[in-house]
Amino acid sequence: MQDREKKIMIWHSMRPLGTKILQQKLDEFSKQHPEWEFSQLFYEPETARTNYIISAMGGSGPAIFWGASDNMGPFVELKVIQPLEPLFSSSFLDSFITSPIPANTWFQQHLYQIADRIGNHLCLVYNKAIIQQPPKTIEELRQLGSRFNRSQHGEGKSSRYVLAWNYTEPYFAAPFIAGYGGSLLDEQNRPTLNTEATIKAARLIYDLANKDRIIPVECDYEISNALFLDGISAMIINGDWSWGTYIENGMDIGITRIPKIDETGRWPSPMVSPMGYSLNVNLNGKKRFVAVELVKYLTSKQVELEFTQAMATIPSRIDAYSDSLILNNPIIQSSIYQMEVGTPMPVVTELRWIWDAMRPAYQSIFTGRMTPEQAASEMQQLAEKLIAENR
Repeated sequence: MQDREKKIMIWHSMRPLGTKILQQKLDEFSKQHPEWEFSQLFYEPETARTNYIISAMGGSGPAIFWGASDNMGPFVELKVIQPLEPLFSSSFLDSFITSPIPANTWFQQHLYQIADRIGNHLCLVYNKAIIQQPPKTIEELRQLGSRFNRSQHGEGKSSRYVLAWNYTEPYFAAPFIAGYGGSLLDEQNRPTLNTEATIKAARLIYDLANKDRIIPVECDYEISNALFLDGISAMIINGDWSWGTYIENGMDIGITRIPKIDETGRWPSPMVSPMGYSLNVNLNGKKRFVAVELVKYLTSKQVELEFTQAMATIPSRIDAYSDSLILNNPIIQSSIYQMEVGTPMPVVTELRWIWDAMRPAYQSIFTGRMTPEQAASEMQQLAEKLIAENR
């Protein structure tokens, strides 16, 4: 990337409200560097990762990439981002939180991501205009759903739901696997999918839709989000990226933990990760200097709190995390309450292949093509195959 190209581009997967704030911040920063042009481009997370890898390996791509920390494994292995610790002072790096999770992402003894927020995790979100007291356990959820259905249409199929979420996507099922004591991979990064925990989690979700009938029989992200926004679903399991949209739409929402698994006494444990900025491996010279200054600005206390104010995100800096805006915000405190029982997102590349292996078999449960037992076995076999082939 040549210095004479005085353009700094950020690729990201922020939602519309975040995109709007980011552009405002880029416009403000450009006043300090009027000879430079700053812009941003949105991609869905999977598309962002794929497009970035292709472009950076070809010697181009954006100067800065913003996304979740689990991108770091593939990016580092493919050598498309650069170590950051030589570019930032130790005092700057020490200004980020290390608990409840480390804000900045180190991998293979190098720093590859500077976070502007932490969390990126799923919670139970409820519409206070419909439900004042959310369920604390799965059994309470079932009882509430049964009462909710009867109050809507008597003893029949309800056109409204007590809960909707993108349960056919493995990422949104992972908290329940953890709630049954399972995990996706072990300490040696080997898949651990063919387990009782996976089977029981899948059966639970299947039963909520097809036996208890308290969640939609068919549901993806866009459907569940629309049902919640339209008041057709009283609750949703969704991530912290979505709450700003609900608030912006005038909804009075509450946030709490996903209901506890009665059988195990465990809370479902959603994946928790930092979100932040990485630098293109091709970036150097004056252009890299300006990009570093931009990352410092975008992770400043003032800017992080502006995102927090609008979107109820959890900031990554110590001074922002301890600000009264965080301490006195019930939504953010409830988000932290859920995060405390979360599972740190692994950054190893194996996780990408595990997600890919889970998807077809797991989704076959809901089309009736596989039982949970068959799906768990199929997931495990495919995950082992993908890892072996790619390694």
